[in-house]
Amino acid sequence: RLGIDEMSQVVVYDDAGGMVASRLWWELRYMRHEAVAVLDGGWQAWQAAGLPTNSGVEQNEAAQFTGRPRPKWLVTLDEVDSQPLLIDSRGPERYRGEIEPLDPQPGHIPGAVNLPFGNQLDANGRFRPNDEMKAELQDVLGKISPEAATFYCGSGVSACVNLLAMAHVGLGNGRLYVGSWSEWSSDPARPVAKG
Repeated sequence: RLGIDEMSQVVVYDDAGGMVASRLWWELRYMRHEAVAVLDGGWQAWQAAGLPTNSGVEQNEAAQFTGRPRPKWLVTLDEVDSQPLLIDSRGPERYRGEIEPLDPQPGHIPGAVNLPFGNQLDANGRFRPNDEMKAELQDVLGKISPEAATFYCGSGVSACVNLLAMAHVGLGNGRLYVGSWSEWSSDPARPVAKG
Protein backbone atom coordinates (compact mmCIF):
# COMPACT_ATOMS: atom_id res chain seq x y z
CA ARG A 1 0.00 0.00 0.00
CA LEU A 2 2.80 2.45 0.76
CA GLY A 3 4.78 1.72 -2.38
CA ILE A 4 7.86 0.51 -0.48
CA ASP A 5 10.06 -2.28 -1.76
CA GLU A 6 13.65 -3.36 -1.02
CA MET A 7 15.06 -0.59 -3.24
CA SER A 8 12.92 2.29 -1.96
CA GLN A 9 14.62 5.14 -0.15
CA VAL A 10 12.37 5.88 2.81
CA VAL A 11 12.52 9.18 4.70
CA VAL A 12 10.50 9.23 7.91
CA TYR A 13 9.47 12.26 9.93
CA ASP A 14 7.06 13.25 12.65
CA ASP A 15 5.96 16.25 14.64
CA ALA A 16 6.77 14.60 17.98
CA GLY A 17 10.42 15.50 18.52
CA GLY A 18 11.68 12.64 16.40
CA MET A 19 10.54 9.83 18.70
CA VAL A 20 8.01 8.24 16.36
CA ALA A 21 10.19 8.73 13.29
CA SER A 22 13.15 7.16 15.09
CA ARG A 23 11.05 4.16 16.07
CA LEU A 24 9.91 3.63 12.46
CA TRP A 25 13.53 4.04 11.32
CA TRP A 26 14.51 1.33 13.81
CA GLU A 27 11.63 -0.98 12.81
CA LEU A 28 12.48 -0.76 9.11
CA ARG A 29 16.16 -1.46 9.79
CA TYR A 30 15.22 -4.28 12.18
CA MET A 31 13.36 -5.83 9.23
CA ARG A 32 16.49 -5.26 7.04
CA HIS A 33 15.30 -2.29 5.03
CA GLU A 34 18.56 -0.33 5.00
CA ALA A 35 17.59 2.62 2.79
CA VAL A 36 15.84 4.60 5.51
CA ALA A 37 16.61 8.03 6.92
CA VAL A 38 15.04 10.39 9.45
CA LEU A 39 14.33 14.01 8.51
CA ASP A 40 16.41 16.00 11.00
CA GLY A 41 14.10 18.36 12.86
CA GLY A 42 11.00 16.64 11.52
CA TRP A 43 7.90 18.28 10.13
CA GLN A 44 8.56 21.52 12.00
CA ALA A 45 11.97 21.97 10.35
CA TRP A 46 10.49 21.24 6.91
CA GLN A 47 7.79 23.86 7.40
CA ALA A 48 10.21 26.40 8.90
CA ALA A 49 12.40 26.05 5.81
CA GLY A 50 9.40 26.94 3.62
CA LEU A 51 9.64 23.71 1.65
CA PRO A 52 6.64 22.48 -0.37
CA THR A 53 3.90 20.40 1.22
CA ASN A 54 0.85 18.52 -0.01
CA SER A 55 -2.41 17.80 1.72
CA GLY A 56 -4.33 14.58 1.45
CA VAL A 57 -3.13 11.03 0.99
CA GLU A 58 -0.34 10.34 -1.51
CA GLN A 59 -1.04 7.65 -4.09
CA ASN A 60 1.87 5.30 -4.72
CA GLU A 61 2.28 2.34 -7.01
CA ALA A 62 1.90 -0.97 -5.24
CA ALA A 63 5.16 -2.53 -4.15
CA GLN A 64 6.21 -5.31 -1.81
CA PHE A 65 8.82 -5.45 0.89
CA THR A 66 9.42 -8.74 2.66
CA GLY A 67 11.16 -8.11 5.94
CA ARG A 68 13.57 -10.48 7.63
CA PRO A 69 13.87 -9.74 11.35
CA ARG A 70 17.17 -9.30 13.14
CA PRO A 71 16.41 -11.00 16.46
CA LYS A 72 19.78 -10.02 17.95
CA TRP A 73 18.65 -6.37 17.89
CA LEU A 74 15.89 -7.15 20.41
CA VAL A 75 16.05 -7.89 24.11
CA THR A 76 13.14 -9.67 25.75
CA LEU A 77 12.02 -9.43 29.36
CA ASP A 78 13.72 -12.74 30.12
CA GLU A 79 17.03 -11.42 28.77
CA VAL A 80 17.12 -8.08 30.61
CA ASP A 81 19.03 -9.30 33.67
CA SER A 82 21.86 -10.73 31.54
CA GLN A 83 22.59 -7.50 29.63
CA PRO A 84 26.02 -5.95 30.28
CA LEU A 85 24.70 -2.39 29.94
CA LEU A 86 21.15 -1.07 30.23
CA ILE A 87 20.58 2.53 29.15
CA ASP A 88 17.36 4.20 30.27
CA SER A 89 16.39 6.84 27.69
CA ARG A 90 13.67 8.56 29.74
CA GLY A 91 14.06 11.94 31.38
CA PRO A 92 16.07 12.12 34.60
CA GLU A 93 13.01 12.69 36.81
CA ARG A 94 11.39 9.48 35.59
CA TYR A 95 14.68 7.58 35.81
CA ARG A 96 15.19 8.69 39.43
CA GLY A 97 11.61 7.75 40.27
CA GLU A 98 10.53 11.27 41.21
CA ILE A 99 7.58 11.18 38.81
CA GLU A 100 5.84 8.51 36.78
CA PRO A 101 2.97 9.78 34.66
CA LEU A 102 2.23 6.56 32.79
CA ASP A 103 3.36 3.34 34.40
CA PRO A 104 2.37 1.44 37.57
CA GLN A 105 5.45 2.40 39.56
CA PRO A 106 8.30 4.91 39.35
CA GLY A 107 12.01 4.20 39.10
CA HIS A 108 14.30 2.30 36.77
CA ILE A 109 15.66 -1.18 36.17
CA PRO A 110 18.43 -1.85 38.71
CA GLY A 111 21.87 -1.28 37.19
CA ALA A 112 20.63 0.91 34.34
CA VAL A 113 22.31 4.22 33.58
CA ASN A 114 20.44 7.27 32.36
CA LEU A 115 20.92 8.89 28.95
CA PRO A 116 17.78 10.92 28.18
CA PHE A 117 16.92 10.81 24.48
CA GLY A 118 16.48 14.60 24.61
CA ASN A 119 20.24 14.95 25.15
CA GLN A 120 20.68 14.16 21.46
CA LEU A 121 18.57 17.12 20.33
CA ASP A 122 19.05 20.87 20.31
CA ALA A 123 16.39 23.44 21.19
CA ASN A 124 14.93 23.18 17.65
CA GLY A 125 14.54 19.40 17.76
CA ARG A 126 17.54 18.77 15.50
CA PHE A 127 20.41 16.47 16.31
CA ARG A 128 23.29 18.09 18.14
CA PRO A 129 26.71 18.12 16.43
CA ASN A 130 28.04 14.61 15.81
CA ASP A 131 31.18 15.05 17.89
CA GLU A 132 29.12 16.08 20.94
CA MET A 133 26.70 13.17 20.61
CA LYS A 134 29.50 10.69 19.97
CA ALA A 135 31.47 11.83 23.02
CA GLU A 136 28.45 11.51 25.30
CA LEU A 137 27.50 8.11 23.90
CA GLN A 138 31.06 6.82 24.23
CA ASP A 139 31.17 8.07 27.82
CA VAL A 140 27.98 6.14 28.64
CA LEU A 141 29.16 3.01 26.80
CA GLY A 142 32.52 2.96 28.56
CA LYS A 143 34.25 -0.29 27.62
CA ILE A 144 31.02 -1.97 26.46
CA SER A 145 30.70 -2.43 22.70
CA PRO A 146 27.72 -0.61 21.17
CA GLU A 147 26.23 -3.93 20.03
CA ALA A 148 26.11 -5.08 23.67
CA ALA A 149 24.29 -1.98 24.94
CA THR A 150 20.55 -2.30 25.51
CA PHE A 151 18.39 0.81 25.36
CA TYR A 152 14.94 1.16 26.86
CA CYS A 153 12.50 3.93 27.73
CA GLY A 154 8.85 3.90 28.78
CA SER A 155 7.44 1.96 25.84
CA GLY A 156 10.26 1.30 23.36
CA VAL A 157 9.77 4.49 21.33
CA SER A 158 11.99 7.32 22.62
CA ALA A 159 14.92 4.91 23.16
CA CYS A 160 15.10 4.74 19.36
CA VAL A 161 16.31 8.37 19.30
CA ASN A 162 19.43 7.21 21.17
CA LEU A 163 19.78 4.21 18.86
CA LEU A 164 19.51 6.48 15.82
CA ALA A 165 22.09 8.87 17.30
CA MET A 166 24.48 5.98 17.92
CA ALA A 167 24.19 4.77 14.33
CA HIS A 168 24.33 8.33 12.97
CA VAL A 169 27.67 9.08 14.62
CA GLY A 170 29.17 5.81 13.42
CA LEU A 171 29.12 3.78 16.63
CA GLY A 172 26.93 1.02 15.21
CA ASN A 173 23.76 -0.62 16.44
CA GLY A 174 22.66 -1.17 19.99
CA ARG A 175 19.79 -3.35 21.14
CA LEU A 176 16.24 -2.38 22.10
CA TYR A 177 14.24 -3.71 25.02
CA VAL A 178 10.88 -3.11 23.36
CA GLY A 179 8.77 -3.83 26.44
CA SER A 180 10.78 -1.19 28.28
CA TRP A 181 9.72 0.29 31.63
CA SER A 182 6.02 -0.33 30.98
CA GLU A 183 6.60 -4.07 30.83
CA TRP A 184 9.22 -4.20 33.60
CA SER A 185 7.19 -2.14 36.08
CA SER A 186 3.94 -4.02 35.44
CA ASP A 187 4.98 -6.79 37.85
CA PRO A 188 5.39 -5.56 41.45
CA ALA A 189 7.68 -8.53 42.16
CA ARG A 190 10.38 -7.21 39.82
CA PRO A 191 13.09 -5.12 41.46
CA VAL A 192 12.99 -1.35 41.00
CA ALA A 193 15.74 1.18 41.68
CA LYS A 194 15.29 4.85 42.51
CA GLY A 195 17.65 7.77 42.71
